[in-house]
Amino acid sequence: MKILKEKVASLETDYKLAQLKQKKEAQRAQRMGKRIKILEKDLTLEKLLGQTKETLWANIIDFVNNIWPSIQVIFEQTELVKVATEAIQKVKEELGDKLEDANRLIHFLNNKNRYELHELNIEDRTVIIL
Repeated sequence: MKILKEKVASLETDYKLAQLKQKKEAQRAQRMGKRIKILEKDLTLEKLLGQTKETLWANIIDFVNNIWPSIQVIFEQTELVKVATEAIQKVKEELGDKLEDANRLIHFLNNKNRYELHELNIEDRTVIIL
């Protein structure tokens, strides 16, 4: 009976050791599974694509920030062109039939240098035109 008890105790010890070993192997398999998932993500290039997207967006933002002042100048110039167009239209309306005469006068005065204008007693060609 003593031998049977020793064998049962030995079997119980072996069983407990086997259970412990099985538990350790299951934990190891779980860790390996997690590592495999990480490696699979690296293989699918998710990390690389994410970094590439970040880099591209950073470059796009830098580009837009660099050209934005030029875009603002274009908007300002567009507004100035609108104002100038309105002023031209207003002058055309004021001149009415005299528009062709005014164009000839402007052309005449623009073709004269300062000395020729002085000889004609014209000190400010803008005042003469208006």
